[in-house]
Amino acid sequence: MRMFSVSHKTAFVVDHCPYMAESCRQLIECDMLTKSRAQGVIPLAPVSKSLWTCAIECSMEYCRILFDIYPTKKLVNYIVSDSEVHILNNWKQEHQNTHELMAALATVGPPNPRQDPECCSVLHGLVAAVESLCKITEYQHEARTSLMDVADRVANRGRIICLTNAKSDTHVRMLEDCVLETIQEQNKLAAGSDRLMPIQQCELVLVHIFPQGDDTLVSDRQKKELSSVLTSEVHSVRAGRYLASKLNVLVQQHFDLASTTITNIPMKEEQHANTSANYDVELLHHRDAHIEFIKSGDLHMAGSTSRDSGLKETVTLKWCTPRTNSVELHYCTGAYRISPVDVNSRPSSCLTNFLLNGRSVLLEQPRKSGSKVISHMLSSHGGEIFLHVLNSTRSTLEDPPSISEGCGGRVTDYRITDFGEFMRENRLTPFPDEMVDTLGRTPIERAKFQLERHTRYWPMIISQTTIFNMQAVVPLANLIVKDTLTDEDVLTCQKTVYNLVDMERKSDPLPISTVGSRGKGPKRDEQYRIMWNELETLVKAHVGNSERHQRVLDCISACRSKPPEEEERKKRGRKREDKEEKDKNGKDSEEKSWTAESERLKGAMEREKDEQAECEIIKDSPDSPEPLNKKPRLATEEQQPPEKSKGPVSLLSLWTNRITQANSRKHQEFAGRLNSVNNKAELYQHLKEENGMDAHENGKATR
Repeated sequence: MRMFSVSHKTAFVVDHCPYMAESCRQLIECDMLTKSRAQGVIPLAPVSKSLWTCAIECSMEYCRILFDIYPTKKLVNYIVSDSEVHILNNWKQEHQNTHELMAALATVGPPNPRQDPECCSVLHGLVAAVESLCKITEYQHEARTSLMDVADRVANRGRIICLTNAKSDTHVRMLEDCVLETIQEQNKLAAGSDRLMPIQQCELVLVHIFPQGDDTLVSDRQKKELSSVLTSEVHSVRAGRYLASKLNVLVQQHFDLASTTITNIPMKEEQHANTSANYDVELLHHRDAHIEFIKSGDLHMAGSTSRDSGLKETVTLKWCTPRTNSVELHYCTGAYRISPVDVNSRPSSCLTNFLLNGRSVLLEQPRKSGSKVISHMLSSHGGEIFLHVLNSTRSTLEDPPSISEGCGGRVTDYRITDFGEFMRENRLTPFPDEMVDTLGRTPIERAKFQLERHTRYWPMIISQTTIFNMQAVVPLANLIVKDTLTDEDVLTCQKTVYNLVDMERKSDPLPISTVGSRGKGPKRDEQYRIMWNELETLVKAHVGNSERHQRVLDCISACRSKPPEEEERKKRGRKREDKEEKDKNGKDSEEKSWTAESERLKGAMEREKDEQAECEIIKDSPDSPEPLNKKPRLATEEQQPPEKSKGPVSLLSLWTNRITQANSRKHQEFAGRLNSVNNKAELYQHLKEENGMDAHENGKATR
C-alpha cells in the first residue's frame, strides 16, 4: 500500500462565532514615547487582542513553519466557521502559502459581536473539514494512476485542528460525536465514488481557547481512540503567548521537528556602531538534524535544555568564528530546511539576511573542556536556508574500527577469542531442504535451533563472567549446550562440579574481575558464591532440554546445600563442650590451662582428620557430591585465635597461643574478677554483715 501519513493533510477549523470577539485580556502597551512626551499629552491606553486575533496569529505561525520546512507534500486546508462555512483554499500546491491565506482572511474579517450566537456553530466547519479530507490531492492522484498501484492501495489519512471556545466537556464530546458520524457517512459516499477516498485514519485536535484570568471549563485530555478511524485529544490553553507556545509545540509533534538555538551571534548595535552584543536565535528543523547526538547519546553534551513550554527541548550550538564561504567543501551527512521561531525579531532577521547573501556559518558544540567539535553548518541554496550536519565522528569512508575499540563506548574487554571459537562451532553448510530429521525439521531450522541453544547464556564481556574464564568449567560448558546428553556426559559434568567443590575447599583463587571496584575486590567466599550463581544460571537455561540436564542441575544444588542435620548436631555439641571447658579453665591455674588447651587442640586435630577421611570417602563415590569443608572452631581460654585453622594445628600456632596467654597474666588481676562466680562479681559486699542482714537494718534493730 502506498502510505500517506496523517501529516499529509491538515484541516484548520477556526471558530468565527461572536464569543471569539471577546478580549484575551493580555494588555499591550502602545505608548512608546514615555521620555519625550510633551506636557499635557494624554498617554495612550493599552490595548488587548481578541480571541479571534490570537487564534489567527498562532494558526498562521503554525502554517508558516510548516511551509518553510515542508514546501511540498504537506498540505493545509483553512476553514472558517460561523453561520456558514468559509473555505479559504484547497489541496492544490499553488494555494499552499501564507500570502493567499492572509488575503482570504482579510475578506472574512473579524467576528461580529452583535451577531446571533444561536445561528453560529463550529460544527459547520468540522463537517466541511471531514468532507475536505475525503477529497483526493494531487499526490494521491499520482499514486492512484501510477502503473504500480491501484486505487484501493493508496491510504487516505489526515488531521483536523479546531480552535474554538468550548462551553464544557459535554460540548467537547458532542463535537467529537459529530466528527465521528460525519466520517462514517462520508466513507459510505466515498466507497461508491471515483472522486472521493474513504478516510482510514483521522486525528482530531481540539484546542479550547479562553481569556486570561478566567477558569477553564474544559479539561485537558491525552490522545484517546474513539473508534478504529478517529482519535481525539483536547488542549485547554489561555489565549496570548500561551496559545502561541502550545501551537509551537504541536507543530513539532505533528511534523517530527526539533529545535536548535544558535548562541553568541555577534551583532552591531544600532546606537553604538563600534560595539557589538551577542544574541540567540532559535531555529526549527527536522529531527534528523540531531541524529548524530541521538545515536551517541550526547544530547546533554550538546547543551540540550528545556524551554518554557516544558514539553520540548532545544539543542544549543555556538556560533563559530571564523566564518566560511560557500565555495568551501565540507563532508556533510544531511541538509535540512530551517524556520526561525521568532521570524520578526531583529536577531532572526539579521541572521537570515546574512545567510542569504551567500555566507556560511559553522556551529560548534559548547564544551567546558577539550577541543571544540564543529557539528553543523548554516548555509543557503537557491534562496532557502539549510542546516547541514557535518560528520563529527568516524567517517564511513575510513576503515571500520576494531572490535576492541568498542561500538561508540569504552568497553574493550570483549570475548573476541571465544567468539571466534563460537563462530567455528556454528558454521553453516549447504544442505538440500529435503533432508529432514526424525522431528521433521529442515537443516535451516536445526541450525537456528542450535544457534539459539548456544546463545541462551553467552556473556559478551570478560568482566561480566567468571565461569567462562575458568579452564575447569570448560567440559561442562561445552556439554550443557547439547540437545541431548549421554550418561558419560552427565558423569563428566558431575566430575567438573566435584572439582569446583574441591577448589572451594582448598580456597583456590578465582578469575574475578576487579574493574570498577575499589580495593582488592570481593572476598573469597563471595567469589565462589558468584561463581556458583553463574553456573546455576547457565545450567538452568538448558535444564528443559532433557532429564539428564536436570541431573546436572541437581548435582550442583546438592553440592551447594547445607550440611546434614547430624553434622549440625555435632557442631552444636562441640560448641557447648568448648564453652563449658572455657568456663572451667577460667578458674584454673596457668599450668592446668595449658594442659587443658593442649588436650582440646589435640581433640580438634583428631576431629579434623576424621572429617577429612569422611570427605575422601564421599569423594570416591562418583554419584555423590563432595561435602563442603568443615573447619573446627578452636576455643582458647580467653580469646579466639585471629584466624580459623584451615587444617591441622601447627606447633607454631600452639606456641603463639601459649605466649599470648602468658603475656596476658603478667599484670595483677582485678580482685573482683578473682572472687567472681561465673564471671559475675557482687558489688558493695561491705554493706552486709556475717549474718547476712543489712547494716542499716541491723542498726535500727539495735536501737
